[in-house]
Amino acid sequence: MGTEIASKATVVLLLPVLRLLLLGVVKEAGYDPYRLTTPLLPYYDFIIVGGGSAGSVMATRLSEIGSWKVLLLEAGGPPPPESYIPGLSFLFFLPGNHNWDYTTAPQKHGLRSFVGRRGRLPQGRTLGGSSSINGMLYSRGNRRDYDYWAALGNTGWDFRSVLPYFKKAEDYRGDLSHDGGVFHGRGGPLVVTPPHTVSPISRAFLAAGQELGYQVVDSNTHQQIGFSPLDLTVKDGVRCSTAECYLRPAAARPNLHILHSATAHQIVFDNYRRAVGVKFEHQGKVVVMKALKEVLVCAGSLASPKLLMLSGVGPQKHLQYHGVPVVADVAGVGRNLQDHLNLYGLTWTVTPGTLPSPNLEDVVNYLNEKKGKLAMPLGDHSSAWVNLGGRHGDPGWPDIQYLFSSVTLAADRGFVTPATFGFDPRKFNKYFGPILGQDGFTLYLNLLRPRSVGKVTLRSRDPTHNLVIDPNYLSHPEDVATMIKGIRFALAIGNTSALTTYFKAKFHEKPLPGCEGERYGSDSYWVCYLRHMASTYLHPVGTCRMAPYHDPSGVVDPRLRVRGVSGLRVVDSSIMPTIVSGNPNAAVIMIAEKAADILKEDWQGL
Repeated sequence: MGTEIASKATVVLLLPVLRLLLLGVVKEAGYDPYRLTTPLLPYYDFIIVGGGSAGSVMATRLSEIGSWKVLLLEAGGPPPPESYIPGLSFLFFLPGNHNWDYTTAPQKHGLRSFVGRRGRLPQGRTLGGSSSINGMLYSRGNRRDYDYWAALGNTGWDFRSVLPYFKKAEDYRGDLSHDGGVFHGRGGPLVVTPPHTVSPISRAFLAAGQELGYQVVDSNTHQQIGFSPLDLTVKDGVRCSTAECYLRPAAARPNLHILHSATAHQIVFDNYRRAVGVKFEHQGKVVVMKALKEVLVCAGSLASPKLLMLSGVGPQKHLQYHGVPVVADVAGVGRNLQDHLNLYGLTWTVTPGTLPSPNLEDVVNYLNEKKGKLAMPLGDHSSAWVNLGGRHGDPGWPDIQYLFSSVTLAADRGFVTPATFGFDPRKFNKYFGPILGQDGFTLYLNLLRPRSVGKVTLRSRDPTHNLVIDPNYLSHPEDVATMIKGIRFALAIGNTSALTTYFKAKFHEKPLPGCEGERYGSDSYWVCYLRHMASTYLHPVGTCRMAPYHDPSGVVDPRLRVRGVSGLRVVDSSIMPTIVSGNPNAAVIMIAEKAADILKEDWQGL
């Protein structure tokens, strides 16, 4: 309870003061270019629901056609001042800070160290969506992810077909000589910046990979397997969200209206099951706005299926149970929920003083030049991608990602971390107590291609009620087996001479509370550890699955049109047939870029 109170106090008391201070520091936050200053039109050609990672791209690209009138609806407001500073990204994990504050249903197979066995699942509630609050890691996944989508029958979604859209979006600020410009793009709206310098602890992590036989790679080119510094969506020291880097430059277009703080309640259909408008609430008034061409749902993997079901598109029996009139019986809506499961807690201490913390000099450096530690997410971060012999058996297709961070869960002495992640404070402090506040690093262990699949369902027909979110973590034994292999490889990384010689890395070996009955270090102990300490990596996808018509689990076709109705498409992470092998934000932006071209193909000249 104490950490929860501390988290809420930070949001309620400290953030308003911080924002006032930042208004004088970050010029981008000093005004609201997204405020609608003219009356709404009687109708629009396209209404986009959700101004997040995909919706901001869609609004920008569709409004390039001057004769098309585009309305973008976003439930949240403009990005807050702290969102612009990469080093403050951790603030968005706090409950209620411009995120939807979702929690999962109690998990039968895991989350035993979390309050109520529920995981916190914050998703962006602001223009730019999760691209305005995430950790800014740019990772496309693996080319085999997209080739697999195409093999499932989704024509046009193979890697060769989607690569041009990754490149179209990207303005890569690194050296292109290593790939000849084949994989990276220049001149796009989304600035992608590799680290200008690599810290000693990150160099040691990369050397640890080499010690174990892995190369240092650019994971967004031809080879993903290996150890890698992280590319970030940061432009000249400022977060490059889709709100900032796509929508802001387009906001003054006369044919684009942006209405934030507007919550969609329902898609309106005519008697022919064609989407003809959207019912939404803005400033306490319910409004119905007409769409002449299409309604585009870009609300993300949790809100998009919710809106479809509230509008009568979804599993018939489920809709009838909640008293929602059925427009189209589409069984796949809300199913196929996939998420990257992340193991928290694997922590090493190091020699005190070897990991310098941000100080006043770093603040001054950022204020003057937008450089230094605050120009990137706090903590030195690198990543590794490995295949440990799991699903599909392809050695070039990783099944585990490691995120290396020089900020441990114990760094804040348990002040807000338990509430931020949803840990039971008593269990958290009992385990981390001996190392609270000590210098160290963490290896986050991320299951890239889970076999466990969940679903989202309506809690009621009331649009203000949150969904029931059940990811069904660790329900498949193969996921457990792969994660145990991943734990053992993580221990091998931490035990390399690259990390033990200078930094004196020492694993926190305290037996986890709840697992004392298992022999420490045995497979059964690590299974117990996994079922206590693993939770979401905040990457839900797949709930409006793209599939060919003969696949009964599909919701949209390869042109992202919703089954059983017309005039309606879904464009966001929910359309992914399977989750990508990396942080999904880059893939979501690619999906939106491709979808915008699909719409232009379908509507230009008509």
